[in-house]
Amino acid sequence: MKKYKSVISIVAVVGLLAAAAFCGYHIYHHYAQVDEQTEAFSELAEVVENAPDDKEVPEDTPVSEGEDVLAKYKELYLQNEDMVGWISIAGTNINYPVMQTKNNPNFYLKHNFEKEYSDLGVPYIQEDCDLATSDNLIIYGHHIKGQRMFGALEDYKAKSFYEEHKTIQFDTLTEQAEYEIIAVFKTVAYSSEGYRYYDFVDAENEDEFHAYIEKCKELALYDTGVTAKYGDRLITLSTCEYSAQNGRLVVVAKKVN
Repeated sequence: MKKYKSVISIVAVVGLLAAAAFCGYHIYHHYAQVDEQTEAFSELAEVVENAPDDKEVPEDTPVSEGEDVLAKYKELYLQNEDMVGWISIAGTNINYPVMQTKNNPNFYLKHNFEKEYSDLGVPYIQEDCDLATSDNLIIYGHHIKGQRMFGALEDYKAKSFYEEHKTIQFDTLTEQAEYEIIAVFKTVAYSSEGYRYYDFVDAENEDEFHAYIEKCKELALYDTGVTAKYGDRLITLSTCEYSAQNGRLVVVAKKVN
């Protein structure tokens, strides 16, 4: 009996060691992939930063029919036509391409710019948003530790950080634009207790537009002193927030130029 128990104990220990090794491998693999993809994003940013200015590029045939892509984004757009813009916030790590796949929602939640599997994904726009006409473009990004991806939005919980980072640069492929932050708030997704901010894409009328702005400001962590009027174009950045199950941190901004 003692020998039998000893064998069971050995088997249990071996099982625990195997489980620990398995978990350790996956943790290592995850962080290795995070580092690899972070470097890949840096390389994409270098392509944009080193691209010639539009004034330096002679007029030629558009990249694709009906689309006159800005010179700084042409090379990346040719690599992946799912790219619809670029988002950056000065003083943060946010400096990424923005994707959209209307016929394959959430594809870039778990795929990189090369369309390969990735825990980081790529920031992407909700499939029912129209870049040319929608009142509100909803942009999703993962909350990754170390201020990576939209994890950098965590700092907006503090008004002092907002005071130093009041604007967001979001360019489409054809237009550069700056957005001024209206509100930063927390909520819970997919719950009757939370605010379904992701349902607001196009206002049916002025009242609906103002209702969205008022709700965002009501939930806001602090008063920015900034509001929006009917006709303004908005972006809403969304990422996970871990103080509640299915929590979300949301940053809403309006176009100013």
